[in-house]
Amino acid sequence: MLEEVREIQRRFGIIGRERELEQALAVVRAGRHLLIEGPVGVGKTVIALAVSNYLHKQVFRVDGDERYTEQKLTGWFDPPIVLKLGYVKEAFIPGPLVLAMQNGGALFINELNRMPESVQNVLLPAMDEYKIEIPKIGSITAADGFVIIATQNPREFIATSPISEALRDRFELVTLGYQPEPEEIEILRLHTGIDDVDFSRLVVRIVRATREHPEIRRGASIRAAISVARLAVQLGGNAEAVRKACRLALPTRIELREEAQRQPAEVIDAIVDSVMKRTPGFEKANVQPEVKKKT
Repeated sequence: MLEEVREIQRRFGIIGRERELEQALAVVRAGRHLLIEGPVGVGKTVIALAVSNYLHKQVFRVDGDERYTEQKLTGWFDPPIVLKLGYVKEAFIPGPLVLAMQNGGALFINELNRMPESVQNVLLPAMDEYKIEIPKIGSITAADGFVIIATQNPREFIATSPISEALRDRFELVTLGYQPEPEEIEILRLHTGIDDVDFSRLVVRIVRATREHPEIRRGASIRAAISVARLAVQLGGNAEAVRKACRLALPTRIELREEAQRQPAEVIDAIVDSVMKRTPGFEKANVQPEVKKKT
């Protein structure tokens, strides 16, 4: 399986994550349902879609939020056709769950634990019996290959709630954490095209420091580092540009503790100062705005 993991990394531009890719690949290939859990920005969606595409599964995506309804998930009847023909099969518009079941594809649910519990419960018969009942239509049975792949943020994140024990019991769990510093530096290079090692190291270390700061409840991910790097390049590419970029990119990506005594900008400036003192060499670097950027 290691060769397959290497191929997924190469094909989909994934740095590291060998263990997680191996686990996810095994779960989906075994026909089990997969739950990928981890903080914002660690690549949950990337892994879910990469494994699905590698296994040639058609993906039907749902983005979870508290307004999502059971009808959006399973399907609904088109009112004009119902008025004309009644509740016939031709009037039914299948939702992503039904489409995934009929096509033997993957239902990908992004941020499952932002969905209402009533909508989550619709998944239970599809996961257990591989069939669901649609009023006035009848039973829908899943074709071979049907699988549900879902992601969720840890329960301490805002606007999330724990999924039911019954639903969780039907998933296999793969957890993602933040990656080691060298891998995050390589991810930054891959997504920005910036090859200046001192610059990349400084940006990544600033972002990583937000995860350990005593006044910060939730720190920033590598996604924030990519934004900081791109903004800093546009602002001149030097040390002061990095500071300005951090003030722009980090306030929306960190969450201060309730007992924090300072404003986000003050905490960010303190982190930048501290990391710059501990990251020698960058004062001589100057990444110019014309540096190639990879989208």
